[in-house]
Amino acid sequence: QVQLVESGGGLVQAGGSLRLSCAASRSIFSINLMGWYRQAPGKQRELVATITSTGTTMYADSVKGRFTISRDNAKNTVYLQMNSLKPEDTAVYYCNAGLSLWGQGTQVTVSS
Repeated sequence: QVQLVESGGGLVQAGGSLRLSCAASRSIFSINLMGWYRQAPGKQRELVATITSTGTTMYADSVKGRFTISRDNAKNTVYLQMNSLKPEDTAVYYCNAGLSLWGQGTQVTVSS
């Protein structure tokens, strides 16, 4: 069972950038779909971005053009580069592997 550990969250001003990392405890080479989700207070968890093993990406409309998901199979790591952050991006961000495995989450807070 692979374990996922997110890092890179924090407090940033609107317009700023953060890069989240999701480190897996074993190889993710065979895991087709990796993704990032987020959950804001009082809201349901929502999809942010996904990436397949061949590099095909998909983004929520709310983050298109601002966020970039990538994966480094050699490092067993998935990244989420977040630019032009907005207060509405404030949430706990979770890494997901294969639609069934979750990390513990990392808090992202964007101040206005």
